[in-house]
Amino acid sequence: MKIIRNIVVKQILTEKSKQELFIRFEQQIEQLNKEIGQLRFEKKKYEKTKKAQASPLDASRFDKEISSRIEKCKLLQFQLEQLEILPVGTELKESEVQGIVEINEGDNWGELTKERTIVIKDGIIEEIR
Repeated sequence: MKIIRNIVVKQILTEKSKQELFIRFEQQIEQLNKEIGQLRFEKKKYEKTKKAQASPLDASRFDKEISSRIEKCKLLQFQLEQLEILPVGTELKESEVQGIVEINEGDNWGELTKERTIVIKDGIIEEIR
C-alpha cells in the first residue's frame, strides 16, 4: 500500500540565497505599494463618480483591501529585518512537498511517520533526512 505524507523542505542560508531573498522581499514590497497606490486611486475615482450613490460599504471594501496590503508590507519589512540578523548557515523552512511512501505489513510505523526533511543549499539538494 502507498500513502502520501508531507516532507519539509529547508534551505541553508548562504550569501547568495540571502541576497536572493532580499531581492524577492523587496520586489514583493514594491508590488504591494503599487497595488496600494492603485487602490487609493480607484477609491477616489469611485467616490467622485458615485457621490450621490456611494454607500459606506463600498468605501470600506477599498479600505479593507488597502489595510490587507499594508499588513503584508509590514510583515515583509519584519522578515527583511530578521533576514539581516540571521547568520549564514542557518536552516530556513522554505516549503512542504508531498511524497509517496510504500508501507507493508510488519513495517515500523514510528519510523514511517517520522518527519522527513529535504535540505537544499543554493538550489541543490544537500541532504535528505
